[in-house]
Amino acid sequence: MTRPATVVLVTGTGTAVGKTWWGAELARCLRARGVVVAARKPVQSGPDDPSDADVLAAAIGGTADEVCPPHRRYPRAWAPPMAAEDAGAPAFTVADLVAELSWPDDVAVALVEGAGGPRSPLAVDGDTVDLARALQPDAVVLVADAGLGTINAVRLSVAALEGFRVVVALNRFGTDPLHARNQAFLAGCGYDIVTSVPELAARVLA
Repeated sequence: MTRPATVVLVTGTGTAVGKTWWGAELARCLRARGVVVAARKPVQSGPDDPSDADVLAAAIGGTADEVCPPHRRYPRAWAPPMAAEDAGAPAFTVADLVAELSWPDDVAVALVEGAGGPRSPLAVDGDTVDLARALQPDAVVLVADAGLGTINAVRLSVAALEGFRVVVALNRFGTDPLHARNQAFLAGCGYDIVTSVPELAARVLA
């Protein structure tokens, strides 16, 4: 399998922070610029309708089965290895998830979305940080809420991802004065902060 020119891992400070929205919108933005993009969700859990795989598939013009293999989808909205055990499915490792990734030959940017936060269990032997170590992405997008509590969550998550190029995407950034203060504080910590999808696309293509 040929590795795409650019691999981007999308994670978040926790669940329901907007990882899939940012991944899908990033894919749409890049495709609008003529970039060939593929997206993968190695494993997903939960009965969402549409699922993360459905949302990402719509963004890349593909199918949900291309994004996430059917045997890696589990109905319980728990950490994937727990959801798999609950469903009576075989245990799997980070290496198993990586081995199942495949990319069309013409893909320029490959997006891979984790589950939960960087330290949420992703497989029986690891989490999204371990997935990052296996993939060695060119960038990690860390999606975080723009509001209260995000400074602590971002700092802890970036520390877990030490050694990787991390771009922090503040989700739902708006007119709340706290959002701007959080952005300024995190930027002052030396983090690369974006608040819009076009900004993120520029970082990915840099």
